[in-house]
Amino acid sequence: MSAFVLREAVLADVPRLAEIYGHAVLNGTATFELVPPDEAEMQARFETLKAQGYPYIVAADRHDRVIGYAYAGPFRARPAYRWSVEDSVYIAPEAYGRGAGSALLERLLELCEEGGFRQMIAVIGGSDHAPSIRLHERAGFRTIGIFHGSGFKFGRWIDTVFMQIPIGDGRMSLPDETHPPGLIKG
Repeated sequence: MSAFVLREAVLADVPRLAEIYGHAVLNGTATFELVPPDEAEMQARFETLKAQGYPYIVAADRHDRVIGYAYAGPFRARPAYRWSVEDSVYIAPEAYGRGAGSALLERLLELCEEGGFRQMIAVIGGSDHAPSIRLHERAGFRTIGIFHGSGFKFGRWIDTVFMQIPIGDGRMSLPDETHPPGLIKG
C-alpha cells in the first residue's frame, strides 16, 4: 500500500499548497519567484487554472495532509500553443524521495492526454536542479535546451532547463481543431 494517495486538488488545499510553494520560493530555484505569494494569490491562480480546465492534483498522506502537488497550465498565451502545457510539481520537504513526485507527474501526463493536449514542457530553474531533471527524465522527457544565466536568485545567475515530452500522438497527427484541449472533467 502506498504511503499517499493522489486526488484532485480542492479549494481547501490552497493553504497547504501555499505553504509548500512558499518553501520552494524561499529555499530553492524550482521557481524564479522571490517572494512567496500569499494564500489569496495562490487561490486566484488555483481557481484560474481550474476554471480553464487544466488538471490540478495533490498527493495526500493517510491523514489527507497534502505532501505534494502538480498541475498543468498554458505553456504560452498565444493561441497556436493551445495544444501544449507546462507542468509544475512541488513536494513538501518531509516527503522528498518517497515517490510522490513521480506519481504526480505520471498522473498529470495521463490527465493531459485525456484532455487532448499534445506536448508537455518542463521549465526547470537551475541546470544543477538534479532531482527535478531526473524526475522528468524518468518520465520520458528529454532536454530541449538550456537558457544560460537567464535568472538571478540567491546572489547568483541561474540557468533555465527546458525539457519536453509528446503526449498521445504528439505531433504525429493533426489535432481535432473543433475540440480544443482543456476543459478537463474530473
